[in-house]
Amino acid sequence: MEISLDPRSIAWAALAAAAAPLLPGVINKTKAFFAGRKGQPWLQSYHDLVKLLRKGAVYSRTTSWVFRAGPVLQLACAATALALVPMGGRPALVSFAGDFLVLAGLLALMRFAVVTAALDTGSSFEGMGASREAAFSALAEPALLLSFAALACGTGRLSLSEMLAGLSAGPAGVSGPVLSLVALALFGVLLAENSRMPVDDPNTHLELTMIHEVMVLDHGGPDLAYIEYASALKLWVLGAILSGVLLRGAPGGWAGAGAMLGLAVAVGVVESSLARLRLARVPQFLIGAGALSALALILSLG
Repeated sequence: MEISLDPRSIAWAALAAAAAPLLPGVINKTKAFFAGRKGQPWLQSYHDLVKLLRKGAVYSRTTSWVFRAGPVLQLACAATALALVPMGGRPALVSFAGDFLVLAGLLALMRFAVVTAALDTGSSFEGMGASREAAFSALAEPALLLSFAALACGTGRLSLSEMLAGLSAGPAGVSGPVLSLVALALFGVLLAENSRMPVDDPNTHLELTMIHEVMVLDHGGPDLAYIEYASALKLWVLGAILSGVLLRGAPGGWAGAGAMLGLAVAVGVVESSLARLRLARVPQFLIGAGALSALALILSLG
């Protein structure tokens, strides 16, 4: 295991932790632009987090420690995942062979935390959302792991920092078609993991159609702030990996910040252009992402 003490790596990790809530604001502004509205302020997510942190939390008598531990565990997993992702053209704070498997496991543990917290309430609506989340994640996780496997086979490296750095080593590394397939698969996983259109609508409040939002209905105050901030960190983590694939390596300087903002704009364009899929169609969407990553793995092996 290697722990990077490079000041630039630490600075980029701190920037990511501070700027992650800005991404939802960019997405909302993009959607408002396409709808012809002014939209929320750019920093609305920061205001919401501060407001939630100032409030108190109310717990039902039917819940146990599982409900209270869920948001804390989710935030801890997101922060740890951030330390495994290279940013700004610098290696990750923590890197080792096979760290991409740990990253995938942390994302799965985040989902487990929010699902078990939802089930602990005993609510039928939250149980319905939890079952949908678990079913769709079973299809999104193979696509993510196959994408990582394709990058590992193409670069011959097992550390995420070395994998992304190997993409910019030259044309002898990973071919363009493989990177294109991996990028498409990762973008589909990013939309699914962050409950974005066309998989889920983050703005809906109809319990029968919600997936992620229905699982956090009973959370409030600091607990809800932890969940929202952890979701923003997860969006940044997956976005940093996707931007590294698209730009053949973790972009540094202003290019890195511009890539993340551009990705947020792209998510906003997708949400403004596509309608939400019917629940029966979501598995087909995720299977398609898995098929793209599997094809990329086959091409990288050839």
